[in-house]
Amino acid sequence: MKIALITMFVALSAFAQAPSPTLPAACGPKDATFDVTLDDSRNAPARPQSGKALVYFIQDNGPEGDHQHFTTRIGMDGAWVGAYKSNSYLTVSVEPGEHHVCANIQSNSSFGANVALAHFTAEPGKTYYLRTRFVAGLTGLYTVPRYVELDQPDTDEAAYLIASYPLSIFRIKK
Repeated sequence: MKIALITMFVALSAFAQAPSPTLPAACGPKDATFDVTLDDSRNAPARPQSGKALVYFIQDNGPEGDHQHFTTRIGMDGAWVGAYKSNSYLTVSVEPGEHHVCANIQSNSSFGANVALAHFTAEPGKTYYLRTRFVAGLTGLYTVPRYVELDQPDTDEAAYLIASYPLSIFRIKK
């Protein structure tokens, strides 16, 4: 009986100390965090730099409403390229070629491992649009994201959202 209890205790201890999930290769370092502010001044639509492509990342609270204020980190090809929150957008200039994208909810809690992935092949002079949305669920009294979606909206819808939303200004916390 004692051996069975000791074996069960050791097995439960091993499960309790399981390492936290690692982020996919498209993301940046797990411990990086961002401060985000929003710039409500309306900027003219950006154009791609010569020989490069431009990517708009749009955080759209979508059908879950604007009660979600989680910061989403955006990674590309293994490095964080920015962060945003609450119906906003950011732009990134990229070299032509295939790119792997990661969207990850910045959090210290258990739902922080939520990751959405996508890839695209950039062509010089082209503009691409990627949108993140949260699909939320209730946990006690709080609404938390069950997962984050990453999709490519229609270009007309993307232009409308960008014209409606503020630009995300982000900086990495030290």
